[in-house]
Amino acid sequence: MRQRSIATSLFLISGIWLIVALAGTAFLLSGLYSQALDTGLSETLDFHLETLVGRTLEAGDPRSDAIDLGDPRFDRPASGWYWAIRDPDGTVLNLSPSLVGMKVPVISAPFDDTSKRTAATKDDFATEIRVNEREVSVNGEKLRILVTGNLDEIFQLVDDFRSQALIVLGAVGVMLAIMSFVVARIALRPINQLRTAVERVREGESESVTGTFPREIAPLADEVNQLLNSNAQIIERARSQVGNLAHGLKTPLAVLRNEANAAPKDGLSRIVLSESDKMTQLVSTYLDRARLAARTAIVGKKADAAILVSRLARVMQKLHPDRNVEFRRPDASLPWFRGDEGDLEEMAGNLLDNACKWATKNVRVSLVADRREASPMLVVRVEDDGNGLTDEEASKVLRRGVRLDEKTPGSGLGLDIVKELIDVYGGSLQLGRSELGGLRAELRLPAARPGRN
Repeated sequence: MRQRSIATSLFLISGIWLIVALAGTAFLLSGLYSQALDTGLSETLDFHLETLVGRTLEAGDPRSDAIDLGDPRFDRPASGWYWAIRDPDGTVLNLSPSLVGMKVPVISAPFDDTSKRTAATKDDFATEIRVNEREVSVNGEKLRILVTGNLDEIFQLVDDFRSQALIVLGAVGVMLAIMSFVVARIALRPINQLRTAVERVREGESESVTGTFPREIAPLADEVNQLLNSNAQIIERARSQVGNLAHGLKTPLAVLRNEANAAPKDGLSRIVLSESDKMTQLVSTYLDRARLAARTAIVGKKADAAILVSRLARVMQKLHPDRNVEFRRPDASLPWFRGDEGDLEEMAGNLLDNACKWATKNVRVSLVADRREASPMLVVRVEDDGNGLTDEEASKVLRRGVRLDEKTPGSGLGLDIVKELIDVYGGSLQLGRSELGGLRAELRLPAARPGRN
């Protein structure tokens, strides 16, 4: 199952974190801004309160028309900016023009040590206001002077600030997310370089992982190269051991056959001769399999199938002049065969040779690419106009040494050799009915990108 890329994961994680962090920052800034505005409003109200106290003292009469504030907001009705002078019983002695016809705000908070108190309430128009009130004594008369300011204006300013902050921080977040994505791509580029280097080894373009990698990636590249070297050494030791085993068994088997041939009429000799022949055949078979497995297990090989099959078609035409061998030229995008050129020549050559032997007149070979799967496959298709095979015969002919017609020259091992190589490469061989009327042999093998050997 294909997993999400590291760059995408980093982008998603950083994006989510940026959204949370920037949204929190916006609300934190809004809270600080709101607190600053509220503090500024309280200081402004305290200033107006002190001004009223001073002018009341100057006038000597709290009912004097000379008591006023120069701020025009106190002249506008329902502005939320009001002032009033009352006696301790609550009788209004003087008030601002903005408060005419309205109830004087009343708060119940206790006075502090400086004879001041403050609280938030609403006026007759449901406007949120801040009330600062002070108790003073003028000419021996106790008075309560209050001044209010509009809190809704502050709330509106805070909302506007929060909206603008979210827009600005959102734009910053987008830029930071893009930057984190770009940084992740740049930081992970060495991993893509390592993947490309490993792919070059798999595709046969290089024998080892080469390139300059950062300190964190270089040990991985070294481990891959050591693994490749270790694999090659293990394969070489296995080939040597199999060869030594085969050579070691040759002499004892030869001695057994010679001794058995010395007394051919003896029953034991016949048994020894028969069993030694079987042992010789088994040794030869498994030695061939080990040789094929060792040869194809080494990475870094590929071959141009188009050139090789074209050459085979010309050779078969000369060997079978009475047959018409047609090679269909593939398109330029055809991939190469990922493996040893000699193995491909052996597989395709066997199929072509069998087709020429069994064909009536025409043999056709073509190359196509099957890209429907994650790993593309190279398809070698060989067809003839002979009698073909039934499904039962097609299944039987792939068995080792099976021949359906003893009159045609051959050992019957050709298709079995092809099958052995196909199994080693992880490919497949399918036999069916050709459009020409005879047999169609379809060989599917792993593909590689075109390039140099």
